[in-house]
Amino acid sequence: MTLLIDILSWVCILGGVFFTVVGGIGLLRFPDFWSRLHAVSVSDSAGMLLFIFGMCLQAGFTLVTVKLILIGFFMFITGPTATHAIANAALVTGLRPPVADDLKEDDAA
Repeated sequence: MTLLIDILSWVCILGGVFFTVVGGIGLLRFPDFWSRLHAVSVSDSAGMLLFIFGMCLQAGFTLVTVKLILIGFFMFITGPTATHAIANAALVTGLRPPVADDLKEDDAA
């Protein structure tokens, strides 16, 4: 049983690593602010949840697990909120997302 829990926890932790690395690559590779913001926010939430779940499995049913769940809940709430605040600030300062017609012109060039 402990081997199954270890395998499942490492699969979750490595999945979290995967999502975090893919988000970092998306941050470097995507062309504009809006696609970068989307890539980082989605992959950050998925990676963090997998990290927390994997660490909870490693810790077992202890006080550490309760603390990890509270940290995960806090990060799950604050991550999308911070992303929304950043996107709202960009809109207020005048940075607009590209329109679908602009994207079609860029692809044709």
